[in-house]
Amino acid sequence: MPEFLPIVFLNGFTLFAGLIIAIGAQNAYVLRQGLKREHVFATASICFLCDATLIIIGTIGFGTLSSNIPELTNIALWAGVVFLLFYGLYSFKSAFAPAAIDIDKLDIQPTSLWSNVLTTLALSLLNPHVYLDTVVLVGGLAAQYTVSERIFFALGAILASFIWFFALAYGAVWLTPFFQRPSAWRILDIIIGCIMWFIAALLIFPTVNFNQFWAL
Repeated sequence: MPEFLPIVFLNGFTLFAGLIIAIGAQNAYVLRQGLKREHVFATASICFLCDATLIIIGTIGFGTLSSNIPELTNIALWAGVVFLLFYGLYSFKSAFAPAAIDIDKLDIQPTSLWSNVLTTLALSLLNPHVYLDTVVLVGGLAAQYTVSERIFFALGAILASFIWFFALAYGAVWLTPFFQRPSAWRILDIIIGCIMWFIAALLIFPTVNFNQFWAL
């Protein structure tokens, strides 16, 4: 295995991990189902499979387009850089006024399996932001790599989604105190901001050997 491929995998993992960890309707619903111990596996699996499918579509789609339209790679690259810089800035801004998920406001009424499936699909696929994260950003940044490297980049992003949703669903009881503490979100926002800016630096200065930092 070429030495660079684990770095590509790690880049995909850290990028999507930074994007997916955010307060939102989908994460709140997954957390709620975990707290209720209701359809936990189905909820986490649907969220993960939706992400994985869109990530694959993004990496394959942008790869095919970029081979036919070479300029598209540079456009996607710099669009991704701008997004990462603003996303990082937004994370740092959020750290000054951290939010938290209010567990007391989460509905605890039981739901059927089909109702849960439909709700999870709606929260996963009807949110425009998910397409920006998976298809546009992940797919666009993956376009700078070769075909084999794109596979590792996508696998890294997919693993981040898998770990996040199943940890959130099955660890809800232990994670609840964390999600209710604004100070914890402040630290998390700062970490996410640093990750986003670091990845942007990797893209802006490709000739600088930043990979040594991963070994620290």
